[in-house]
Amino acid sequence: MPGLYFEQFHVGQKFEHAIRRTVTESDNVLFTAMTHNPAALHLDEEYGKQTEFGQRIVNSLFTLGLMIGISVHETTLGTTVANLGMTDVLFPKPVFHGDTLHVESEVLEIRDSKSRPTQGIVLFLHQAINQRGEIVAQCKRNALMHRRPA
Repeated sequence: MPGLYFEQFHVGQKFEHAIRRTVTESDNVLFTAMTHNPAALHLDEEYGKQTEFGQRIVNSLFTLGLMIGISVHETTLGTTVANLGMTDVLFPKPVFHGDTLHVESEVLEIRDSKSRPTQGIVLFLHQAINQRGEIVAQCKRNALMHRRPA
């Protein structure tokens, strides 16, 4: 199913995205290395054992990207012009290697673009939830969306 056009969204619309993803150690180490983040909390198991988490935790920017990526298929795939920004990004619980995440999204606001009459802006709330039902990440995302072709 491709993404939806601007006119197909309404405030309060909810999506329980079908894709689930188990986060692996390889995901974490590769992403952390690729983004030049040397934080021991992501890379050094012995260091992680000494923290309040008792182990390494997954890089939060990987979690953010995964959460938004999982949402794309049912919301913005092929119908978005661009992401305008993410705000209110929170990581209330850590993600560990082996956690399985699913994502839920809600449309908080829709508005016409003042400068682009063929486009509109949709404000989403995305939440990533682990296998224990804990919210591990959330953000608000403004997406500039195409209107349905004439």
